[in-house]
Amino acid sequence: MGLRVIGIGIAIGLVASLALSRILASQLWQTSTHDPLTISGVAILLLGIGVVACVIPARRATSIEPTLALRHE
Repeated sequence: MGLRVIGIGIAIGLVASLALSRILASQLWQTSTHDPLTISGVAILLLGIGVVACVIPARRATSIEPTLALRHE
């Protein structure tokens, strides 16, 4: 579920960055607005951060015994 949300967010961000490239051009130094290396690098970085943000709580949740968690509720 988390990867689906991350993928949708990256896809929306890529489309938005390409659509708003003229506005973004004033914010970029020594980089083209359609530079594939920069765009893919940022997408991969955000994907990695998103995966880590999903994996850490999931691993923590799997270490808790379900019956013990239900008793505390």
